[in-house]
Amino acid sequence: MAATRLVVALLLLLVAVCQGLDASKDVPVLVKTLQNLHRGPPKQTVLKRVNVQEKWITQKLDNFDAANTETYEMRYLLNDEFQAEGSPIFIYLGGEWEIEPSMISAGHWYDLAEEHKGVLVYTEHRYYGESVPTTTMSTENLKYLHVKQALADVAEFIKSFKAEHPQLANSKVLLAGGSYSATMVVWFKRLYPDLVDGGWASSAPLLAKVAFTEYKEVVGQAFLQLGSQKCYDRIQNGIAELESMFDNKRGAEARSMLRLCNSFDDKNDLDMWSLFGSISNIFSGTAQYQRAGDIEYYCNYLLSFNDDATAIANFAYWGWGMPSCIDARYSSTVEYYLWAVSNFDAGRPWYYQTCNEYGWYQTSGSRNQPFGTKFPTALYTTLCADVFSSQFSNEQINSNAAQTNVDFGGMSPDVENVYMTHGALDPWNPMGHGVAEGATLIAEASHCADFGSISANDSAEMRASKERLAELVREWLA
Repeated sequence: MAATRLVVALLLLLVAVCQGLDASKDVPVLVKTLQNLHRGPPKQTVLKRVNVQEKWITQKLDNFDAANTETYEMRYLLNDEFQAEGSPIFIYLGGEWEIEPSMISAGHWYDLAEEHKGVLVYTEHRYYGESVPTTTMSTENLKYLHVKQALADVAEFIKSFKAEHPQLANSKVLLAGGSYSATMVVWFKRLYPDLVDGGWASSAPLLAKVAFTEYKEVVGQAFLQLGSQKCYDRIQNGIAELESMFDNKRGAEARSMLRLCNSFDDKNDLDMWSLFGSISNIFSGTAQYQRAGDIEYYCNYLLSFNDDATAIANFAYWGWGMPSCIDARYSSTVEYYLWAVSNFDAGRPWYYQTCNEYGWYQTSGSRNQPFGTKFPTALYTTLCADVFSSQFSNEQINSNAAQTNVDFGGMSPDVENVYMTHGALDPWNPMGHGVAEGATLIAEASHCADFGSISANDSAEMRASKERLAELVREWLA
C-alpha cells in the first residue's frame, strides 16, 4: 500500500509540474519548474453543481494616463446563487494565473459567502488567463503590466459592479487572495481603504527582495521536519556530489546520470546555474504545495536508492516529466521566453513583474539550505536583461524592488481589517508578517493551504485560524 501511494504521489508531482504548459513548444526545465511555483491556489473540491458565470468588464489600458483612451476586456467569474438585496460582495482576486470556477464554488470563502448571503466574484489579473490587454507581450507592451494598474482595475471593477447592480449599491466588500493576490489584498486596502471593508490574505509576501535566500532555507526545513535528518542529508550530499562531479572532470558521468541533452554545456556558468536551480525547484514545488504525508513519501523514494547522487538524479527526472533528454540550457530558457512574446504564456509576464517590481529570486546564497551553491542571483538578473531589455541591470532590478517597498510600505503596510495567514512551512512566509505583527502561522502547513472548508481533517491550528476568519467576517459585515 505504501509503495502504491508513493507512485501516486510522484505521478501527482509530475502532473503538477506539467500543468498548464504549452504542448506545442518544448519547455526548458527552468521555465517548467518556475511555472510550477507560480500556478494558482489549489483547486477546491466542488461537491455540487454550481452555476458560475463568465463575465467581462471594459477596463482602461492605462489607468493613470487620461490621454490614453485605449481599453481592454477583463474577465471575471460570478456566482450569485446566494445573492439577495444588499448582499455583501466576496471578491477573490486573481494573481499570476488563469482564474477557474472552483474558488467561488467551494471552500471556506464560499462557505462564508453562503453564511452571509453574499455574491461571489473572482477577478482575473491583467496579462493572465484571457485578460490580455495587448496583441503581444513585447517588453514595450508589458509597460502596462504593474500591480498598481492591476489594483486600479480592481477599484474600477468594484465601482462598476455596484453601479450595474443597484441592489448592491451600498453593499460591503470583502477581498481574499492567495500568494501574490494576497499581497494585492493588503496593498488594495492601503491604496483604496474606502472601497473595501475587510480582507483575507493567505500567504502574502509583503517585502520585495531581489536575493530571496530565505526561501530555500524553509524548503530545507520542510524536508527536515516532515521528512527526516537522513532525507535532508541525502538531498544535501547528493547535490554536493553532483556539483563535485562537474567540478572534477566527471561531467560526462553527471550528464548521463541526469539524462541531460547533448547540447548542455557544463563549462557554461549559465547552463550550470539553470540546471541546479531547476533541481532545487523540484524540491521547492514539493514543499510549497505539500499536503499531509507528501514529503514523507518523497523522502522514502529518495532513500530507496543506494547512493545520494543517483537518488537526486532520479527524483529530478521524475519531477521534470521524464522526457527523452533534459533541456537545462540557459539559451533554451531565453528562447522560450522570447517565443512567448507572441505565444501567450503566463511565465513571461510574471517573470517581467519580478524584474520590474519584486525580485523574489530564490537563490542559493544561504549556507543554511541543502540545495548547493550553483544558482546565484546573477542567473535570474541576467535572464531579465536577456529576455526583456538591457535596462534591467542588477542595479536597476534592486532599485525597482526598493521602490516597491517605498510605495507599499514593505513589512509595514499600515492597513486595518486584513487577516493575514501563513503556513509555518511555507517558503514564502519570511517575506510576510509573522505572529509578532499579528499574522497567524499554521503549524506544518504550507502555501495557500487554508482555503478549504472547515473539515475534520484540519489540524487544531488550521481550524482555529478558519474560525477566527469567520469571526472577523461577522465583525466586518455587522
